[in-house]
Amino acid sequence: MSIVAIGTDIVELARLRKVWQRHPRRFLERHFVPGEIQYCLAKPDPVPSLAARFAAKEAFQKCWPDSFGWLEVWVEVEGRRPLLHFAPKLRARMEAEHLKAHLSLTHEKHYALAMVVLERQGG
Repeated sequence: MSIVAIGTDIVELARLRKVWQRHPRRFLERHFVPGEIQYCLAKPDPVPSLAARFAAKEAFQKCWPDSFGWLEVWVEVEGRRPLLHFAPKLRARMEAEHLKAHLSLTHEKHYALAMVVLERQGG
């Protein structure tokens, strides 16, 4: 196993909140899959969770050699662990190249941060 790339991104919560307030539905539907929207909107304040997911997509983009759409990568939570999921074409390429993405998310009062480690597994 070897690390192929590391990507990080940080999002200012106030900035994301302003964008969301200006174009609530369009912003959500353009950047997040339905499961992400449902998960985040169930929170008392959805903004930290939305920002963390936004940062996760940006962090993965910094690891990936090609552009992809916002809805081709998303975050799901298993227990307390966030996991990246991929649209079929991207997932097939990850599998063909024996790649696995590890994700860490955090947020605090003013910022959300994501870190992605892209690892090549044996094969």
